[in-house]
Amino acid sequence: MSYVQNVLNGLIAKNQGQAEFIQAATEVLTTIEPCVAANPAYEKAALLERLVEPERQIMFRVPWIDDKGNVQVNRGFRVQFNSAIGPYKGGLRFHPSVNLSIIKFLGFEQIFKNSLTTLPIGGGKGGSDFDPKGKSDNEVMRFCQSFMTELYRHIGADTDVPAGDIGVGGREVAYMYGQYKRITGLYEGVLTGKGLTFGGSLVRTEATGYGLVYLVQEMLQAAGDSFEGKTVVISGAGNVAVYAAYKATQLGAKVVSLSDSTGYIYDKDGVDLAYVEDLKFNKRGRLSEYKNHKPSAEYHDGKGVWNIPCDIALPCATQNELTEADAKTLVANGCKAVGEGANMPSTLEAIDVFLKNKVLFAPAKAANAGGVATSALEMSQNSARLSWTFDEVDAKLHGIMVSIYNNMASAAKEYGVEGNFVAGANIAGFLKVAEAMMAQGIV
Repeated sequence: MSYVQNVLNGLIAKNQGQAEFIQAATEVLTTIEPCVAANPAYEKAALLERLVEPERQIMFRVPWIDDKGNVQVNRGFRVQFNSAIGPYKGGLRFHPSVNLSIIKFLGFEQIFKNSLTTLPIGGGKGGSDFDPKGKSDNEVMRFCQSFMTELYRHIGADTDVPAGDIGVGGREVAYMYGQYKRITGLYEGVLTGKGLTFGGSLVRTEATGYGLVYLVQEMLQAAGDSFEGKTVVISGAGNVAVYAAYKATQLGAKVVSLSDSTGYIYDKDGVDLAYVEDLKFNKRGRLSEYKNHKPSAEYHDGKGVWNIPCDIALPCATQNELTEADAKTLVANGCKAVGEGANMPSTLEAIDVFLKNKVLFAPAKAANAGGVATSALEMSQNSARLSWTFDEVDAKLHGIMVSIYNNMASAAKEYGVEGNFVAGANIAGFLKVAEAMMAQGIV
């Protein structure tokens, strides 16, 4: 039995019931096997065993008082997975589905995603099973203050720098930053995604969506193609989805769908992105209202967005949203490229369908790295007490995404899996972390 398989078997035995984490680890470990086999020193140093075990896992209760005066209790998490190449960096997710398995899968993915950016940041992730939807601003503020009252002891500008994720936008980051500053007396870049008036960076809101499209465009160009004239189907209706749609449209594509937790819209003439941006970000409405704005469009309850014929698919909602059956439908309908804007939105079976059918496939740890890359640029601006222009940050983001594509394409070619960007991204991200871990000894 190979070293990789031994480690994977041990991980599965030790993490029973943590399906998302096991899925993420399986995908990474099986694809990096060629470079692990070529470096026997990794096994002697038990490098993989250390890689799949978080350096620290923190779980804590978060008590808060709702507007009716009732005490509510949620669970908070921060998993500090790997700091070999820099301080822990990764978002905070507030969603009822959050549990230790999901936070561990996200933190594990973050190790390699952050490595791919070429910036000095390690991997971590956190969050809570708190649901901001339907809560008043005051309830969200009280929750965020209670959450940070525990979290502050475990983070710092040179230790662990959280950011936003699902359910955590500018409002939540601001409340948490205010509490951190109040408790510690420190005005430092300990959170990214902050408001522009107190240390935030331009482009951060757009970064993950823009970065996704920059990388997919690079992938298309290498294959002699582009977004120009293409029909694009996108899931989700948050920052990633909306700003990916904007950038794809700027590059000449027509975006015909978006989705939220209740259903999806299909607009054959192209989605009115300005309306959706106002509806979702300002009015906090549902996509079911879109048909009232544009009667010619279709709205469908539930899932089904991947049934829409398209040239390019960009899953930007949540993990495992795109199944094997969805992948087969996309292939049958002529889809030629897929870029993952969400974290692990495609199942392992779906990825296998894409690769077997020669669909250009950009995995999440590469394709959605624009958000954390720009967060690292925000950290740099905070440390230097500088503020870069929109165009400066956007240019740096674009350059980073081009580098990520080139690195994963080169790694795939070097290890005999040319065109398999899943393996290429994993190998390129892994090798940098592995080299740092080996250099630092058994820690």
